[in-house]
This record gives sequence, C-alpha cells and structure tokens, in this order.
Amino acid sequence: MAKEFDIKDINLADEGMRRIAWAEIEMPVLRQIRERFAKERPLEGIKMSACLHVTAETANLLRTLQAGGADVVIAASNPLSTQDDVAAALVSYDEIPVYAIKGEDNETYYKHLTAALDHQPHITMDDGADLVSAVLKDRRELLPNLIGSTEETTTGVIRLRAMAAQGVLQFPVIAVNDSQTKHLFDNRYGTGQSTLDGIIRATNVLIAGKVVVVGGYGWCSKGIASRAHGLGANIIVTEIDPIKALEAAMDGFRVMPMVEAARIGDIFITATGDIHVLDGEDFAEMKDGAIIANSGHFNVEINIGELDKMSVEKRKPREFIDQYVMADGRRLNLLGEGRLINLAAAEGHPSAVMDQSFANQALASEFLITHKGKLEAKVYALPEDVDREIARLKLVGMGIRYDTLTAEQEKYLNSWEEGT
Repeated sequence: MAKEFDIKDINLADEGMRRIAWAEIEMPVLRQIRERFAKERPLEGIKMSACLHVTAETANLLRTLQAGGADVVIAASNPLSTQDDVAAALVSYDEIPVYAIKGEDNETYYKHLTAALDHQPHITMDDGADLVSAVLKDRRELLPNLIGSTEETTTGVIRLRAMAAQGVLQFPVIAVNDSQTKHLFDNRYGTGQSTLDGIIRATNVLIAGKVVVVGGYGWCSKGIASRAHGLGANIIVTEIDPIKALEAAMDGFRVMPMVEAARIGDIFITATGDIHVLDGEDFAEMKDGAIIANSGHFNVEINIGELDKMSVEKRKPREFIDQYVMADGRRLNLLGEGRLINLAAAEGHPSAVMDQSFANQALASEFLITHKGKLEAKVYALPEDVDREIARLKLVGMGIRYDTLTAEQEKYLNSWEEGT
C-alpha cells in the first residue's frame, strides 16, 4: 500500500481491481506497450506527477508507466470524475499515491494538486494544464528538474499554446490531444457516446424527437452531434468559425446563433473550451424544462453565476440535476454542476477509445525522455510515425488486416515522371 494518499475508502480496493481488469480487456494497445515497457524500462528513475481523471482506464495507463520504471503519483483533474474504488485499488494493489475523492471541494482539489507536485516530478501529465499552470505560477522551484509535460485535452492545449505565445512556457509539452489517434477517435467517438450516456443516466429522457443544440463543431462536438442525431434528435449547431459552421451545415445540421437556438432547444450541450458559451441572454430565451449540459473540460462554458442570479429558487429533483426556477416559472435543468457530464454522471469514455489516447500518453512520456535536452519550450505534437504505430497496434488488437503498398506502387508515389 502506498504510504501517502487521500482517497475516500481503502476498503473499496477489491471492487476497483475488478473494474480495472474489465477495462483492460478492451485496451490491447496499452497492453502491448506495457509488455515492451516491462522489458526495456524506458522510464527508469523518472518521477511523474499526473493530473488526470481517476478512472479504470487511467489506472491501466498508470500501471503501464509503472511497468516502464516510472515513480508515479496522481491527483484528480476534476472534482466529480474520480472512481473511488479505482483510487483505492491503485493505492492498495499498485502502491501508487492517489489524491482524489469524488465530489471533493475546490480547496481539496487544489490541495491534491499541491500534493502531486510535492513529488518533485521530472514529467507532468495533465488533463487541462492545471499542473503546468501551478508550476509556472507557484512552484517555479520545480523547473530545473522538469524534462517536460504531456497534455490530454483540447482545453489544455489551448491554455498551453497561450502560454507559449506569451513566452511564459518554460519546458516542452507534448500535445497528445493533437495526435490523430487521439482527437479523431477519443474526441469524436469517445466524447460523442459518453456525453449522451451521461445525459441519459442523469435524466432518463428520450433523445429521439428532441431538439439538441450543440455548442461548437470541433471534434468533440462533431461526435456529440452525430450520436445525438443517431438517437433520433434534431440537431442545431452554433459556431463562431465560418468553416466549421459551413461543415455542420453540409453535414445536414441547422446552424444559427445560440440566442436563436435557445428559443427552440430542448437539450443544450457545450464542448468548445471557451467561457460562457451559454450566457444570460440564452437562459432568458430557453423554454420550460430545458436541459443544460457541458462536455468541455472546465465548468466555465455555462455561466452558472448568471443562472444563479436570474433564478428565484434552486431545487434538486435528481442526483445529477440542479433545477433553477426563473421568476416567470420556467425550470432550467443544469446537469452535473456544469462539469463534464460524461464523467460527472457516467463513466467517461469507453475503454476501447482510451486505449489509443493513453497509448499516446505513454509514448509521449518515452519521447520526452529520449529527446531530453533537445526540445524547446513549446508545444509539440507526437511524430506521425508514432501516431501510425498506435493505429497499427490497435488494428492488430482488433484482429483487422489492411493493405500495404507494393514496390511498384511505392515507386510510383515517390516519382514524378509518369503522368497520364
């Protein structure tokens, strides 16, 4: 058992181990990397501090890093996403210090981040860039030993690019989110399915026939719109980018400003990485019974403070619903306190999707070590050959075969002489 930790209940460890083992079945890429890591030990002597969702899938990543020789600690990247039984299993069976309790308050959340950084890491692993931000703001004494960081989310990459542009980033960061095997699959298929799963678990509403308003049309929102449409919903997309707005229209969805969509929407889902996608003017237009959910990383996309000001009463009709009663009697239902609904009310992405995302995390850590001292203080993507290797391993795990170029085809593609 780990000597230091802060979790809900160590007695949940056996239940957590069963959950971790179940998740591992659908994670063949990470298993193959773990087998290699156990033989080669590329992370030997490396201290790692992670700020990630403490789930069964994350546990399999941490065990992979540990097999590679890393000394790992983890804190939760969201107060509502921790699976307490998984946290107990990591502490009890893998001796990994865990600082995460589902439902922890903000003070405890930041205390846990501090505990993770007290590990004095060589590499940080982030889901939202909170560790990097904390190092640059408050823990600069850690900078001399930091090799770099990896980042899992669109939101985190946005923050990191802002740091790099302003010249405050002090070490290299691998934007795992920019790998095709991450954003094309995790963001689209993972977020698409798990977001709808969270909304259905929280509300038990029928999606078919509803008007679902999706804020943004990046990869996460594309997945959400696609899955909601597949369940029979009528989709409206709101956007600020004309290219993405055009793409949504070409995909067959209605596109309009949010304040117009607010009048006709039944379910509202944000996934943009920006603040106040849903604001006071939108709440003023929403009809009675509207459901409001967020699938972006931070709980800033919905202006909850404005919702508090505009309402005259707040009720809790179900576990994951805060119902705001407006002065005119309309009831607006906020899910999961405005935090990412797929983890607040459900279990996050399916293991088969996180297999690729966490393979990227594991290989990004190895990349930072093998390129120590050679990278500038900026945001990098993993090399394309690493991305393709993850895709190859996934296909192997799925039992899928695919074609390769013949020598003749390869020669043709690398030449210019032959035309029509």
